[in-house]
Amino acid sequence: MNPPIHIVTAVILDARGRTLVVRKHGSDTFIQPGGKREQGEDALHTLARELREELGVALRAGSARALGTFEDRAVNEPGRRVRSESFLVQVDGTAQACAEIAELAWIPLHPPHGVRLAPLSEHHVLPAARQPAAGTGQTGAGRR
Repeated sequence: MNPPIHIVTAVILDARGRTLVVRKHGSDTFIQPGGKREQGEDALHTLARELREELGVALRAGSARALGTFEDRAVNEPGRRVRSESFLVQVDGTAQACAEIAELAWIPLHPPHGVRLAPLSEHHVLPAARQPAAGTGQTGAGRR
């Protein structure tokens, strides 16, 4: 059995309490923004790079709050599992689909979400983000 794919993911909330999810080209499933670490990167450097590359936004310094590490079936790599370090973060800028991202969606943090979600997001990351300790009030995407 292959080891899980290690990634870092973000939960970004807007002022209405919705969370941003992304869909890659060639996929019908939405996932949390983020991606794989490059050599020598820590989790937050990976997250900052991925958010800049995929969404054109900047991770707001000091805003990241760890939600936990979660594992489930990988939706974009059949037969594999994915293990994510997940963070509730704030960003500066307006998110746009860049690089391998085909579509963005702002969905309710609580079900029903209205889109097809990856098991990692639906069963682990978003439930963790709904916990009172995860965040209070507006923790969403800021605009400059």
